[in-house]
Amino acid sequence: MAAQAQIGIIGGSGLYQMEALTDIEEIRIDTPFGSPSDAIVMGTLDGTRVAFLARHGRGHTLMPSELPFRANIYAMKSLGVEYLISASAVGSLKEAAKPLDMVVPDQFIDRTRNRVSTFFGDGLVAHITFGDPVCSALAGVLADAVDSLNLPEVTLHRGGTYVCMEGPAFSTKAESELYRSWGATVIGMTNLPEAKLAREAEMAYATLALVTDYDCWHSDHDSVTVDMVIGNLQKNAVNAQRVIRDVVNRIAATPPQSEAHSALKYAIITPMDKAPKATLDKLNLLIQKYRS
Repeated sequence: MAAQAQIGIIGGSGLYQMEALTDIEEIRIDTPFGSPSDAIVMGTLDGTRVAFLARHGRGHTLMPSELPFRANIYAMKSLGVEYLISASAVGSLKEAAKPLDMVVPDQFIDRTRNRVSTFFGDGLVAHITFGDPVCSALAGVLADAVDSLNLPEVTLHRGGTYVCMEGPAFSTKAESELYRSWGATVIGMTNLPEAKLAREAEMAYATLALVTDYDCWHSDHDSVTVDMVIGNLQKNAVNAQRVIRDVVNRIAATPPQSEAHSALKYAIITPMDKAPKATLDKLNLLIQKYRS
């Protein structure tokens, strides 16, 4: 595929509606895992090509459990993406992480039930290491960008744990209190499958978690209205655009070294000559440098 971008962004469609983005084109990609959530929007940001994908589709037509995670990550890989940033709305599980704050988590807890979070199987087995599920180098660049912008009303939280729940319903109060007892920072419904698949695709991955409200544990939760949440989402989108532009410039200037870029080196367990050719061919984009 001719169109190439080193940097990919997955988030709301508002993220690529920025004035600085030029040379915009839409690319529809078919993958061995079906179609992505939407067309990928390619654009040039301050001289750097960037690929944007609306996670839930434009118009927000896909529930978290319906997201084609494998197709989304595979499509980004096919465009040459090496650094993948996920911008995501989250609820806060800590008083200190208030609405409009930004969290760059370094850990995840998986509470999903119905997600396929691996490209492998069908005769080819791989076990990635995932003790540190976020690329620390990319997360550092992301956090430094937030820090440097001095965004109004925004406090940056470096590190923290993102609980990924199944949804689409939000937590019960008992669940919310349980996650708080675990020391978790924020809760969302999408990022953990992305992180696992990005690691298998040897892409550096980091999350920009945008706090919209406190989860139901908080005494103010019942006074939160839909209008308040939508207002916070809109402010978050504007802030996220500024962060993304800064991050893109930083990566373009000094691409960070990431251990994720060789994540499959020791992960593939099945000898290549024992795996079905159809599976090897299906996953060739991911494993080609390890095929002898």
